Amino acid sequence: MTFWTAEALRDAVQGRWLSRPSATAPDLIERITTDSREAGPGVAFVALKGESTDGHRFLASAADAGCPLVVIHTEAAATTDLRDRSAVLIVPDTGAALLRLAAYYRRHLEGTRVIAVGGSNGKTTTVRLIDQLLSTELRGSASKKSFNNAVGVPLTILAAKKGDHFLICEVGTNAPGEIGPLVDVIRPDIAVLTSIGREHLEGLGNLEGVVREEISLLGGLKPGGLAVLPADSRELRVAVRRLAAAGSQPDMKCIWFGTSPDADLRLSGVRTTLGGTDFTLNDRDTFHIPLSGAHNAANAAAAVAVARRMGISAAAILAGLAKAHGPPMRMELLRLETPRGPIAFLNDTYNANPDSMLGVFDTFFAIARDTSPGRLVLVLGDMLELGDLAPAMHREVLSAARSHLAAAAQPSLTVLVGPHMAGAANELKGFDVVRLESTTPEHSATAAALFRPDDLVVLKGSRGSAIDRILDAFMKTVT
Repeated sequence: MTFWTAEALRDAVQGRWLSRPSATAPDLIERITTDSREAGPGVAFVALKGESTDGHRFLASAADAGCPLVVIHTEAAATTDLRDRSAVLIVPDTGAALLRLAAYYRRHLEGTRVIAVGGSNGKTTTVRLIDQLLSTELRGSASKKSFNNAVGVPLTILAAKKGDHFLICEVGTNAPGEIGPLVDVIRPDIAVLTSIGREHLEGLGNLEGVVREEISLLGGLKPGGLAVLPADSRELRVAVRRLAAAGSQPDMKCIWFGTSPDADLRLSGVRTTLGGTDFTLNDRDTFHIPLSGAHNAANAAAAVAVARRMGISAAAILAGLAKAHGPPMRMELLRLETPRGPIAFLNDTYNANPDSMLGVFDTFFAIARDTSPGRLVLVLGDMLELGDLAPAMHREVLSAARSHLAAAAQPSLTVLVGPHMAGAANELKGFDVVRLESTTPEHSATAAALFRPDDLVVLKGSRGSAIDRILDAFMKTVT
């Protein structure tokens, strides 16, 4: 990113100098960071204020590391010592300044095809799949972890290299109006919606609210851009027709993927096991991915659509999917040999909403039918950010669990963690149920002690429920 100069950066953030760059200091800024631990010569530090920390507290550390320029929005933080050692720009809001920097840089990525990935479930996995397929024949980068908000998206863009063939940005939302400003910065050539489901209902209200927010990803598509969309969402199809009728994005091309008979990339023959998932597209091309779950077949179909658009060869797509790997804590399969015998875990503890919970059940019980484990163990944590719908949603999920368990007719144990799950526990009346208040070390150890050899265990809950702590507690007992 060596085209940055101190003055170009000032223009981009619309800032004011509190102290100007030294006449003897190098004028080029090579990189931008919001983490003072990454500061150093040639690196500009943007001091963000978040919920738990404030970057202004680390300005001295950035200067100590040789940072030539800092961007702040609290003038009191610009001490005499800081002004003597670094150039200091002040702006009204460093968060907004970071977005301006990313928008400025995006305009200079002229030869880079930019892909935005949104949706209710499967965003991070789909980003990884697209990245793995494109990287077989092209050079580029993708968002790290789940960098999908007003900080993560600009950092993803600012980390791209000029001359790269592609850049993949994950885009998330918790409330109405969050996607629009992000997509205005990204200006994608390709937009992918992985799924439409009941996510963040505390902020988005209902499924219609989810659709309104997620479809705003398409509003920022460049002229002639491609939208890759889930064909199985009736609500999304209606919204896209309305978008077309309103004259928005008249040149947009759509590829619909899913099990629907009229999907452009139609999924069939989906079979999931402990070894992964097999599926066929359009009754012609058969693929294998080492990821469990029918929903991951859909994620892979979306990735195939993008890869074909980007000119990746059929052989590279086939080989790339066969070697694909997902992010941690998303349908992560762990098969352990313990001193007492083998045990298998399906770890999907990164986050949860009602639809992703139901999807995990489908995968878990399909694997159970294929493997015939000694016992089925469900460890289910509260689903958060559902607002007033939380009680009904938890009852729905546990009712579905009851139906699956009854059909399986195998020994089982269900561990319910948190007040919402406990409040819906009557849905599992007649089954073996253990309730825990939380995942404190004591409670996590209690749950971990319940696992037996030959168990097949699924762990699922919202990030705030921290269900992964139970798996961590178990791992301590076998290592």
